[in-house]
Amino acid sequence: MNVNIVNKSKHPLPGYSTPLSAGMDLRANLDAPVVLLPGERKLIPTGLFISLPEGLEAQIRPRSGLALKHGISIVNSPGTIDADYRGEIGVILINHSAESFTIADGERICQMVIARHETITWKLCETLDETQRGAGGFGHTGKK
Repeated sequence: MNVNIVNKSKHPLPGYSTPLSAGMDLRANLDAPVVLLPGERKLIPTGLFISLPEGLEAQIRPRSGLALKHGISIVNSPGTIDADYRGEIGVILINHSAESFTIADGERICQMVIARHETITWKLCETLDETQRGAGGFGHTGKK
């Protein structure tokens, strides 16, 4: 599938690292390094603009290496880019560690996964069908 992309960054287009990768790494597009203090969050630009076909979304997800090694994640994970959004892709990073973390220009900061989704229409009703689980939630099954 072809997807239109405008690349105003200084970096190559996102790509899949291996043949079976689901996500493509996105890179920070910065004029100067950005320091994330412990507990701090900042919007990091990518310089990328996309035009997704109807019925698709782009999910922005954390990179496991940044999370494990440095405590860096995405505040609204996964972030969603809708098919009608035409602005720059920005990534809201947060530092969950006790140490400052410096983001350099070109650093891989997240993954982007393109996924299909459905648009639904609500059907108002008075009751729902019964299931074995019913209304049980939040750990109702316990551990045996």
